[in-house]
Amino acid sequence: MAKNVMKKTTHEEQLTALRRIEGQVKGVQKMVEEGKYCVDIVIQLHAIVNGLYRVSEKIFAKHIEGCVRAAFEQGGEAEKQKKLNEIISVIKMLHKLD
Repeated sequence: MAKNVMKKTTHEEQLTALRRIEGQVKGVQKMVEEGKYCVDIVIQLHAIVNGLYRVSEKIFAKHIEGCVRAAFEQGGEAEKQKKLNEIISVIKMLHKLD
């Protein structure tokens, strides 16, 4: 039985979301320049942060589904441990952000 060959993980599908976020950031810059109401600016900033979290989650999930899965299906013990350590490190870092 042939091993399942994973195709390289790409992030192109996240470019649309990142471009939308970029537009939102430019919009907030304009709001600040024009002295718009603070609460309206904060609401827009919150939308930007949530958008970035969504992109981050999708890219991290794709990493686990692609790179990590491939390491566990095709890699040696050292590669498996390296991927586990990497995931644990990222999760610890993300907990510090909250």
